[in-house]
Amino acid sequence: MPKPLFPIFLKLDGRPVLLVGGGAVATSKLAALQAAGARVTVVAPRVSEQIVASGARIVDRRFRASDVDGQWLVVSAATPLVNGQVARVANRQRVFVNAVDDPAHATAYLGGVLRRAGVTVAVSTDGRAPALAGLLREGLEALLPGDLEEWVTASQRERRKWKTRRVPMQKRRPKLLAALNRLYEKRQQS
Repeated sequence: MPKPLFPIFLKLDGRPVLLVGGGAVATSKLAALQAAGARVTVVAPRVSEQIVASGARIVDRRFRASDVDGQWLVVSAATPLVNGQVARVANRQRVFVNAVDDPAHATAYLGGVLRRAGVTVAVSTDGRAPALAGLLREGLEALLPGDLEEWVTASQRERRKWKTRRVPMQKRRPKLLAALNRLYEKRQQS
């Protein structure tokens, strides 16, 4: 039985990320990488018009081992053969690879991601069922409260108090729940 994945969120702002491939799948990954502030280099013999228009650095050729040099992350949206080459090089250099829809060549998996009001929820199936991750993400989106921004604001306010008062981590969740309940109590009174 494989070991469970370790979930993590990466700060890619200003960091170099390699995107191997230039088709529709690579195009779909590019926007999220750029939104995270990554300095994306796309390596592919052909790239979509959207990639050209994105402002990403484009290297118009096939993947070379030296492309991984200096990268913090690699997203490989190519054929299984190319993804395998990328994975071998990245493994030697200790760089994580998201080989899109190719779990055999991946050391990192992108989940179904939901972002709202500064909250990010990601769902993973350990690379085994990406469509299921997407459906679960949609279901979770429907469950999140419409006033999530107020929850975040209340959480930030309470956190500042806890840090000043040195409230231990294990006591914070019940206090946060009480603060969130007060939001609704105030609404019912008005």
